[in-house]
Amino acid sequence: MHILLPLDGSDLSLEAVRFAIRLSHEGLHAHLLLANVQSPASLYELVQAPDPQVIDEIARAAGQHALEKAQALLHAAGVPHHCEVVTGEPVLALLDLIELKRCSLVIMAGHGKSLLRTVLEGSVSHELLQASPVPVLIVKPPEPDADADTLLD
Repeated sequence: MHILLPLDGSDLSLEAVRFAIRLSHEGLHAHLLLANVQSPASLYELVQAPDPQVIDEIARAAGQHALEKAQALLHAAGVPHHCEVVTGEPVLALLDLIELKRCSLVIMAGHGKSLLRTVLEGSVSHELLQASPVPVLIVKPPEPDADADTLLD
């Protein structure tokens, strides 16, 4: 089984990694693929750095940086994985990875947006959920700590 874990580098996206680690420790034998999608170069970037190789190197470095915390968690847990940094529109790039790497499941974090906010701003997890040919498991953000809330009051 190949599992795709799309990550944007946020701490919230690491919840999907933690969930995959729990599944692995509970006996799931799977090949984990961490993926980060970088946006295509803007016109400004193309004018400032017209060498496509330079732009590609910058995007790859940014993507690798976004995956570092997830890799550290997986290394510490002893869970094998591979990484991919791709460029493009996020949902289309992830759909391509699903097909190319023959993934049978996607595990990703939901960012906890309200339905109205999702409709107005869009959501990669929501769009992928609708378009994916394989199941997409959305890991909910952790509940806020009740004790921390009472300390703020």
